[in-house]
Parts: sequence; C-alpha cells; structure tokens
Amino acid sequence: MGQPGAGEDAESVSDRAHTGKVYMNNEREIVDLLILGCGVAGSVAALEAASTSDAHVLVITPASEPQEANTYYAQGGIIGRGPEDSVDLLIEDLYRAGDQANHPRAVRLLAEEGPRLLIKYLVDMAGVEFDRDENGDVAFTREASHSTERVLHIGDATGRGIEVKLIAALKRYKGVTLLTRHTAVDLITPSHHSRNPRDVYEPLTCTGAYVYNQVTGKVRTILARKTILATGGLGQIFLHTTNPQGARGDGLAMAYRAGARIVNAEYVQFHPTAFFRRSAPRFLVSEAVRGEGGRLLNDKGEAFMERYAPVWKDLAPRDVVARSIHLEMIDREISNVYLDLCSAMPADRIRERFPTIYETCLSYGVDITREWIPVVPAVHYFCGGVWVDEWGRSSIRNLYAAGEVSCTGVHGANRLGSASLLEGVVWGSRAAQHALENLSGDLAVSPADIPTWDDSHLTYSTDPALFQQDMETIRRTMWYYVGLIRATYRLRRAIDDLRHMQREIDFFYRHTQLSDSLIGLRSVVQSALIVARAAWENNTSRGCHYRQD
Repeated sequence: MGQPGAGEDAESVSDRAHTGKVYMNNEREIVDLLILGCGVAGSVAALEAASTSDAHVLVITPASEPQEANTYYAQGGIIGRGPEDSVDLLIEDLYRAGDQANHPRAVRLLAEEGPRLLIKYLVDMAGVEFDRDENGDVAFTREASHSTERVLHIGDATGRGIEVKLIAALKRYKGVTLLTRHTAVDLITPSHHSRNPRDVYEPLTCTGAYVYNQVTGKVRTILARKTILATGGLGQIFLHTTNPQGARGDGLAMAYRAGARIVNAEYVQFHPTAFFRRSAPRFLVSEAVRGEGGRLLNDKGEAFMERYAPVWKDLAPRDVVARSIHLEMIDREISNVYLDLCSAMPADRIRERFPTIYETCLSYGVDITREWIPVVPAVHYFCGGVWVDEWGRSSIRNLYAAGEVSCTGVHGANRLGSASLLEGVVWGSRAAQHALENLSGDLAVSPADIPTWDDSHLTYSTDPALFQQDMETIRRTMWYYVGLIRATYRLRRAIDDLRHMQREIDFFYRHTQLSDSLIGLRSVVQSALIVARAAWENNTSRGCHYRQD
C-alpha cells in the first residue's frame, strides 16, 4: 500500500462544506481538533467545541452525506428521565442488561449526567423535537429490560430526527469544517511514522490521521493537537446486520494498528428482530414494537418466549431474545420467526407509531397492520471497542474515542436498549471538553518529521470482484463461526481462516492503488480478527457472548 513519503501537494480546502481555519505547514494540514465521524458522538463533540471555543475543528466522514451514520438508522429512542424514573433505577437496569459486567463509574456517570446533557445538546442547542402525548407533554415509552417508561422517541426514526438536527446545528458554526467523502486510512503516531528516530522513545501519541479523498484519490496528511475517534460500529463484518454499509470497523482497526487498548470485543449484540426477506436488507424492526405489545411467534403461531424467559417473556434482554429465536429456528428447522403487532395495536395507531417500519415492510409486500412481520436476529451493536476513561481518553496520548467505537464500560456484556445514543451524547461532550481544556500550543511532533503519503510505487489497480468475494467470505465466516452461539472448534477455524485472508489482503493493500473499498476491506478483516480472538480468549458465557462449550 501507499506509504508516507515526500512530495504530495496538499489539496485546497475550498471544496469543504464549511470553511473553518485550517493551517498549512509544508504540505501538511494542521488543526486543533480532528473528529473522525459525525454520528451523535462526533457531532456533539464538534458542537461542544464550536460553541465554547475558537478552536479549529475538522470533522470528516466517508459518506457522501454527513447525516449518513449509524445514528441516522436508530429507530427506538434515547434514554431520558421518565416520570417514575430515578438515577438508581436506571443504574439497576443497566447492570441487569449488562450481566453485571458494567463499569460502575461509567454507569453512574451516564445515569446522573445523561438526561441533562440530552436536553442541553439535543433539545436546546440542536432543536430536536421528541414526540408528545395528547396533553402536549413529552411522551416516554418503555422498552425491553427497562423497568419504567423513560425512552424518548421521534416515531420510529429517532436517530434520523436527532442526526439531521445535529448536522444542521453544526453548519451554523464557522469554526467547524465538515468534509464528506473522506476516509481515514491510519492514525498518525510519531512512534510509527516520524522520520526522527528519537521519537520512538516517546510515549505513544496520536498526532492526526492520513485521510483519503474519495473524489481526488489523494491522501491528506492532517496533523491535529487532539483527535476524537467517533467512527461507529462494525456490523458489516457479519453476514446479517442492521448496520449501514459504513459500519465496518474502520476506527477500531486504526486504533488497534496504532497500539490502543481494546476491551470487550467479544461482546457483539445481536438485535433479535431484523426484517427477513431474502431479497431485502436486514433493516431493524425496533425493540419498541415488542415494548408496545408485539409478540414473537413461530411458524405455527405459537408464542414461544415464555419457554425461554418465563419472567420477562418478549421483553427479556436482547441477547436472551436473540438466542431464543435462534434456538427456536433450529428446533423447528425454519428460516425465520414472526412478530405479531397487529393483534396488539389498531391499524391507525401502528401507522402513526411506526411509520418507517410500516412503509418499509409494505415496500416488500408485508402489511404489518394485518400480517405478522417475518424476522431473524442480526448483528446490531458492538459493546466493546477502544478502551476509554470517564473523559473519553484512550490509552494513546491525545487520542479520544466516543460512541460505538469506544468501550466506556456503560454496556458491560450487553447493551440496554436506547442507551447507545445517550452514551454518545455524554462521551462526545466530555471528550471534547477535556480535549479543549488540554490543547497545547504546539503539536506533539515537528510537522516536518511526519512524511506525506507516497503512492508512486503502487502497481495494481482496484479489483471490485476481489473485494466483493473477500468481503462475502469474511462475513460468512464470522456469521457461522463467531455468531450467536460460539464454540472452540468454530472459533479456531475462524481465526485460522481470517489470518490467511489478512495476509492476502495485506499484500494486496501494499501493492494496490488506494480506494475506499480497499480501506474498508482492510478494516473488516482486522476487526473480524479482533472479535474472533476476544471470543476465543473468553470461555465464560456472559451477556451477548455465549459459549456453547
């Protein structure tokens, strides 16, 4: 692959969605704060930075539209403070869902600070309007594993409503530069990249990233005093996922290569109910459907959850529901189960409460006001990630992480529904606060010591057929060997196969012209290995990590 080298011209900044102050220094761009990703965590971080300082903030996303992030596709909602709720009650629910593997300080921080920060950033600053009841009061709903009504929502498209408003708010600040169609290739760490041999003795430090411009095909060398990873999840490393195409573990893979501490990577949450049609994408059928009375049925129309979870039944924690569906499908030799909402809710109310689910299912020939919804489990959320503390600091100096790419410890071994968006708000805010309070006058490295990108020696052109085949192989390997139910012999096979693929992909990467697809393929195989190895090393079933043996 292209290696850092001399001679590449830095591109003009005139094509940016917003023109913030970006300084040039010997073909290298220098910013105060570089944010990789603009979902809820990245956007809140940028909003905090722009509204409280004159720092030069650069936000990049590989998507063509800035709102195209995991956040946009979140249906169910975000945790607020319900009328019968309390800090201790939310803490109890988080622990129960996380199988008592949560980080106590992180859990209390979320429960105490989360609802206040939600109001500050989403309602007051971004103008998000959550649904209200017939009296005009904010409407709270209850989801699985929640002991009270506390979840705020915007129909069944809460993430979309939040993300669109956040991006609009960001565009009001001149100090923020937002770049679309820009993909981070690697984090810049002087220990690995500096021409100065003495930098290898310094503590591991991040000083920015190499960023690929999908339009020009050039790689920018962006140096930053502080960097925040907010790149989202990794659902696309599995065959079935509710995640968008960009959720391929880019941030996790970059942080791992840079030397960051990764924790809890075995905890991959499967959403129990993704719409199933062989020709359709596995779009999420919100947990709120079961919260509103929907029941899971097998092919005979039997409600089966009481056999697997007699207390919680259809409102059991997600990992329990997902494995129950999986076992029911195996036992009955069926390709899917069903979710019956039409027996619990009038047709008009279904169309009002779940308009996106209704319209999407209808587009594939299923009228959920009269028919059961065919569903299967699918990878939904990554509970592990880059280890961070209460301020979002990773184990690498000047590198922060927030949102799904990070592991704060809030989720433990399994995520409580609607906790992820709130976590993104809390740690996006705190990471930006800490970064701004600790901005130094100079970079941690001399800009001249960081080489720009050199791809003059590359000989191969991109091969879409190879990418597609490799991606399919990795996804199937992860689905069948590192999926809902894991075993030693499956994990051994997965790791052996993935190691072989990584060697082949690495060779291709080092000899091929760069593209977003190639960056993604490299991230997918690395992230898959991280998850498979973590699953191999942990032989204790807990939360969403289930070892058959």
